[in-house]
Amino acid sequence: MTDSHATFSPQDHVYMQRAIELAHQAELAGEVPVGAVLVKDGTIIAEGWNRSIGDHDATAHAEIQVIRKAGQALNNYRLLDTTLYVTLEPCPMCAGALLHSRVKRIVFGAPDLKAGAAGTVLNLFENEAAYHYATIESGLLAEECRAQLQAFFKRRRKEIKARKREERAAFVEPPINGQDK
Repeated sequence: MTDSHATFSPQDHVYMQRAIELAHQAELAGEVPVGAVLVKDGTIIAEGWNRSIGDHDATAHAEIQVIRKAGQALNNYRLLDTTLYVTLEPCPMCAGALLHSRVKRIVFGAPDLKAGAAGTVLNLFENEAAYHYATIESGLLAEECRAQLQAFFKRRRKEIKARKREERAAFVEPPINGQDK
């Protein structure tokens, strides 16, 4: 069930703020700034952020990092009665992993307009083929999460443009027939 009008508790805000801090860590490492926190019984049991670029691993999303760490911490791949806080809506890969791991509640900040699999583009959590259902709540600190991502991509585009300008400026045409122009 997806609920974009959920009422969030003060603790929900604390955990999402921590996920935003972790997303900042991802950004400092040159990664897309997405952070995630998994909570059980009011205690953080795992944290993570995107590591796909640095680890050269397409599966190293924040949610996957958290699922892996939590499984080790609990000695169980089933993460029953847990809540995941993540700054960006899970993609299809992460949604599948969250279903397999039996996370009970997923709270995300910003919707993913291109690949969101928790209700924006598609909803794997409400699919008839799903063998586990999770409560999905969206929009917690959404503006802050969205602004963090937008600032990152805006800066990244500027850096790419500047690098291309530098490359063009550094390119010197070879002389024609051994003569300078």
